[in-house]
Amino acid sequence: MRRSSWFSLTSVTFGLAFLYLPIVILVIFSFNEGRLVTVWAGFSTKWYVAVFQNEAFLNAAWVTLRVGVISATVATVLGTLAALTLLRAGRFPGRTLFNGMIYAPLVMPEVIMGLALLLLFVAVEFDRGIWSVTIGHITFSMCYAAVVVSSRLVSMDRSLEEAARDLGCTPVSAFLLVTLPVIAPAVVAAWLLAFTLSLDDLVIASFTSGPGATTLPMKIYSQVRLGVTPEINALSTMLIALVSTGVVFASAVSRRFERRMERERQAVA
Repeated sequence: MRRSSWFSLTSVTFGLAFLYLPIVILVIFSFNEGRLVTVWAGFSTKWYVAVFQNEAFLNAAWVTLRVGVISATVATVLGTLAALTLLRAGRFPGRTLFNGMIYAPLVMPEVIMGLALLLLFVAVEFDRGIWSVTIGHITFSMCYAAVVVSSRLVSMDRSLEEAARDLGCTPVSAFLLVTLPVIAPAVVAAWLLAFTLSLDDLVIASFTSGPGATTLPMKIYSQVRLGVTPEINALSTMLIALVSTGVVFASAVSRRFERRMERERQAVA
């Protein structure tokens, strides 16, 4: 093997170890019998049972799931519409500004966005709670959804839409019958990305939350400040499993759709 190959392999190995070794250690110690999170005392699943018996964790998880599902759904719809406007509406006044506003939240610090949302809710006297957190998550995750859907629309063959219009479809029916099925994998990926971002968010939720709207990341952070417990490891492991399942599901849907499209192209040819 060439020297450059050894260097590349070593670099990749150290890079992956740096990224995933802490996660592996966390998962391993979530099955630790003892309460100390750094001393192995035997295998046990009692901390997973303790998580499901912790009322505070369950309430925070329910709030997080509600916020995540609602915000991901609304953000995906709005992001898809924004992507269609940018790529299908042609030139219109303010298009450059609109395009910049779509990408701005991607690079804006979350602290700034959280503070801006807090000032907005205070100015309009909007009660902070689950809905304020949901609006905050929609605000930043919509931009990610728009970018994901835009990448699929750019590579889409527009002749399919034109053929549908020539056959009598209205713009709405052409979108529902032709465009949406083609970009469906990107829409699913955008929803999963928005859901994951909502599930992971701590900063914006801290600024926009109120009484009865404590999300799971906020609850974990407040517990960790008092010390890491095996329950935190178990809860974090379940979150990792949930996100990993979503990634695998999205990949499977995307591959299945690509194989189906390839078979249809071969049948037409």
